[in-house]
This record gives sequence, structure tokens and C-alpha cells, in this order.
Amino acid sequence: MGQITIRQTSVDLPVFDEEVDLEPVSWLGAKSGLVSDFRFGPATVRALDLADVRLLHGKIRALRAGRASITAVRVDSVEFTGCDLSSVRWTGGRISRVRFDGCKLVGARFEAMIAEHVVFTGCTLREAEFSGCELAGSLFDDCDLRLTGFGPGRYRSCDLRGNDLSALTGAPHLKHVIIDHVQTIQLGEALAAELDVTFGDDVPGHL
Repeated sequence: MGQITIRQTSVDLPVFDEEVDLEPVSWLGAKSGLVSDFRFGPATVRALDLADVRLLHGKIRALRAGRASITAVRVDSVEFTGCDLSSVRWTGGRISRVRFDGCKLVGARFEAMIAEHVVFTGCTLREAEFSGCELAGSLFDDCDLRLTGFGPGRYRSCDLRGNDLSALTGAPHLKHVIIDHVQTIQLGEALAAELDVTFGDDVPGHL
């Protein structure tokens, strides 16, 4: 296990010697319910349906899924790199010590999922939605968060520095997150847009 530090936030993430430690697999499902010490991809699939599976110690690279449904899956010490899981429906389960690097998650739906020591770096999360999730201690860095929705959930110490927050939705739910001072203005812009306020200067007849 290694440690990655971005700004002042450090998270434990897996370190692998890919050629020695990881065996190639042809699919992420298993009758035993466990896939461990594995590497998967590059691969393009029409549909990705995973339920009640545990993915332990592995790398998933350049996985492109036309449709994806992930339900009650446990993911531990896994790295997703360059994957396109746009419109994925990720429901329940727990992910720990996971890194999403350069992934496309446009329109993804994360519901009632617990994320511990999870890092999103350089990911596209436009119009993605988090609902009833626990993202405490997770980190987003250099991600596209335009129209990303943060619904009710637990976000304590979730690090949102290094991202433009001006176009996300659900700002009132982001209690106890970590941001930079300059991002206060961005969150204000997001909140004003969500409340559909009218500024006095735009009122007809304003002097």
C-alpha cells in the first residue's frame, strides 16, 4: 500500500508491480463473488452489469461500457484509469482506497454508496449525481464538475480544492467540505444559479 498526497490531503492507495502481482482476467464477474489481484482492459463492452461482487487489488484500464449498472459491489485497492463509464448507475456498496484517474463519468448516478480514501483526478463528472452517499475524506482534483449534483449525504473533509465549483448543484448539502477561499465565490455563484435569484441591477427600471 502506498500513499498519494495532493495538497494537504493524503490517502492510502494501492501500489502494484503489474507484471508480477496482477493476473489478466477476461471479465469482472465471478461465481465465487471475488476477483482479486487482477488487471482488466483495455476493453469495450455493450453492457456492464455487476452485482454482489468484490473487486480486490487490481487495475481496470480503458474500459468503455455502453451501459453500466453496479449494485452492492465492494471495491478495495483498485485503480480505474482512462475508463468511460458515462451514465453508470452505481447503487450501494462500499469502495475503499480507490483511484479514478482520467475517467469519463458523464451523467453517472451514485446512490447510497460509501467511499473511503477515494480520489478522482482529472475526471469528467458533468451532470453526475451523488445521492445519499458518504464521501467523507475523499478528494476531487482537476475534475469537470459542471452540473454535478450533490444531494443529501455525508461530505465531511471531502476535499474539493483544485476544481471549479461555480456550476455544480446542491451546494447547501456540502457541509464540512474542504475548499480554498477563492472557491467561496464559486459556491456563491452555484447557489445563486440554483435559487434562480434576480439581481437588483437586472430589475427593469432599476436606478
